[in-house]
Amino acid sequence: MGIAQYMVKEFMREISTRSKEFYEFILPPIDMVEDANDLVVMIDLPGFAKKDIKLRIVRNVLSISANREDTENIGPVYYKHRPLQIDKKIPLPIPVSDDDDEQIAGTAKYQDGVVILKIPIPSSRNIPVS
Repeated sequence: MGIAQYMVKEFMREISTRSKEFYEFILPPIDMVEDANDLVVMIDLPGFAKKDIKLRIVRNVLSISANREDTENIGPVYYKHRPLQIDKKIPLPIPVSDDDDEQIAGTAKYQDGVVILKIPIPSSRNIPVS
């Protein structure tokens, strides 16, 4: 292998590593919408098993962690960009609790690679204007 081929190969490997790091940084894609009395959070986690996904809410921070097995033993790998794990913390747009130990109850459903999390929105108060 000539020096030029070696340099191109190393350059492409470095680009692949950097793009994978960026991809893992922006993952997972998340949508948040308000629906009646719930905040609905849709999290795209294709390729992860339901049993390997963990969600936790403390104060107003949603922690998402997911792990999946490596597919190294399948055969030769030509291109590999999907992350094996996700560990992300997302601030929620609603006030949740001031107590560190209190966790908010919500419901989560995993279907077709998407987690749909419904978090009850605390009741709001009217502020009198004098």
